[in-house]
Amino acid sequence: MAIWKKVASENEFDEHTRVVMDNGTGIALFKLDDGIYAINDQCSHAQGSLSEGDVYDGQVECPQHGAMFDIRTGKNLSFPAVTPVKSYPVKVENGDVYVELD
Repeated sequence: MAIWKKVASENEFDEHTRVVMDNGTGIALFKLDDGIYAINDQCSHAQGSLSEGDVYDGQVECPQHGAMFDIRTGKNLSFPAVTPVKSYPVKVENGDVYVELD
């Protein structure tokens, strides 16, 4: 059963990226112009931390080997990554950010 877990407050986003942990899994939160999105923080190619990557127009570049991922969906957009990363539903209520977890 999926649950909604409070992971941050909107006002905690001094920068555009935050990482939260859930049972040992890092989840990268990205604040874009159209909302907050969450994807697995670990690159599907070589375990680089996506939250440490550069963000371009809704995409994040893995700092390890340059693979690009769509922040909104987790879809892999370039080599060397050939598989997507997990994306998580996000909602904001009363200034609190929630991520839906399995």
